[in-house]
Amino acid sequence: MSKTAYYTEEGLQKLRDEVHQLKTVERPAISQQIGEARDKGDLSENAEYDAAKEAQGLLELKISQLEELISNARVIDESVMDNSKVRILSKVSIENQANKMKMTYTLVAENEQDLKANKISVDSPIGKGLLGKEKGDLAEVSIPAGTLTFKILDITR
Repeated sequence: MSKTAYYTEEGLQKLRDEVHQLKTVERPAISQQIGEARDKGDLSENAEYDAAKEAQGLLELKISQLEELISNARVIDESVMDNSKVRILSKVSIENQANKMKMTYTLVAENEQDLKANKISVDSPIGKGLLGKEKGDLAEVSIPAGTLTFKILDITR
């Protein structure tokens, strides 16, 4: 059940770097822990060995999941993006219609979201509500506390 995900070149490189780190640093460290635990004798009652084997299984699962993400990833060419509608990698200035507070967010893939940098996921409630809207449109966003209405002030990249 693979799903295509869209990334910036920077975001995809971060995934590749993480896989490299896991394979070249973490994997050998766990192998060493397994070897040291195996040298301590009876494996049937060796908690260190069991813990190291479990950590190895979790590490291999994480590597596999990241490799699948990378294999299904597509890099977005920002130079050909249309700014008439909100899309992934759009920088959107919005105004909350209830309190007139203005915010600017960049819509990114889920793995690249970073609220401190004003990057929100296209899969978040606000991201989903903004997708496909044009400048001047009102976007109604359902959140657990109710519904928020935002006006699209500007769309850039």
